Amino acid sequence: MSDSKELVLDANIILRGVLGEAVGSLLDRFSNSVDFYIPDIALADARRHIPVQAARLHVEPAKLLLKLELLEELVHVVHRVDYEIYESAATNRIRMRDVSDWPMLATCLLLNAPFWTEDRDFFGCGLATWTTNNVGIYLRGD
Repeated sequence: MSDSKELVLDANIILRGVLGEAVGSLLDRFSNSVDFYIPDIALADARRHIPVQAARLHVEPAKLLLKLELLEELVHVVHRVDYEIYESAATNRIRMRDVSDWPMLATCLLLNAPFWTEDRDFFGCGLATWTTNNVGIYLRGD
C-alpha cells in the first residue's frame, strides 16, 4: 500500500480486462497513481471463467490466461487471512443479495477503498461503488 489512491476490483472487472481492451487500458494508464486490489477469491473466480469464455469466443484458453497474468502484474492480490476480519460486517451489508460476495466488501472495508464492479448487488451496500462507464472520474480525480 502506498500514498496513492486505492480501488478494489471485482472478478467481473478483471475478466472484462481479459476479454476486452478498456479495463486493461485503464489499469495500465493509472497503475502509477492508483493501487488496484483484488481479493484472492475474485481472481480465482475470474480464472475459473476463462475456459468458458475462451470456448465462447473460439480462442485458446492459454491466450486469455496469458492476458490475465499480464493484468495480475497491475493489481495487488489480497488474501483471505487479511480480509476475513471484516467478514461479519461485509455479510451484513450484502446479506439480502449474494452473501457469497462478502470477500469483495471485506477487502474494501480492510483498505477503506471504493469498489469497481458491474454487479448491481453491490449498489446500496454503503460503500463507494464505481462502474466501468464512470470509474475514470475517480481515477482522474475529477
